Amino acid sequence: MQKGQITRAAIIEQALDTAAQVGFEQLSLATLAADTSMSKSGLYAHFKSKEALQQAVLALAAERFAEIVVHPALRQPRGTRRLQALFDGYMTWLGGPVNKGRCLFMALSQEYRDRPGPTRDMVVQSLKDWHGLVARAVGDAIEEGDISPAQDPRQFAFEMVGIGMSFQLSYKLLGREDAEIMARRAFEALLRRAELAQPAHR
Repeated sequence: MQKGQITRAAIIEQALDTAAQVGFEQLSLATLAADTSMSKSGLYAHFKSKEALQQAVLALAAERFAEIVVHPALRQPRGTRRLQALFDGYMTWLGGPVNKGRCLFMALSQEYRDRPGPTRDMVVQSLKDWHGLVARAVGDAIEEGDISPAQDPRQFAFEMVGIGMSFQLSYKLLGREDAEIMARRAFEALLRRAELAQPAHR
């Protein structure tokens, strides 16, 4: 890797850490320059705009999410073991040493919910990809016979992601020491309901 690439990677790394704490709007190029011992003009040599930096940060966050959550789970057999691995990875992503209770995607989902543009599009697509991955894993579990065919995969994904959001709020904002225990109980209950799901009455 050339020096310019190393410098660019270091900038993105620092920007990801800062953005996870304060969001993109408060991600000051001046502060970032100080944190990386660079000048603002030096930053602009690597990123022509703040938006370009934001998109690079999002790409790195998606890569990290895949490393921590997705890839380990896909090494597990299809079925409830893979779903459990996805949830375990999700808990590590949200509350582990990498993010320390901060999730860039959740923070930006609030910051950009009413602000159209390329950055919002990337956030939306990342969240859709996550919901879709969980739903496909549920579909696989149905095919394997681990989960009832009556279970709606999209509903399961909705509830699992919701558990993660509640965990982050309880863990980071409310400071509940038992937040992860409660989240895991909620997921176990969700899994049991999915295994025993009955067809909806019309």
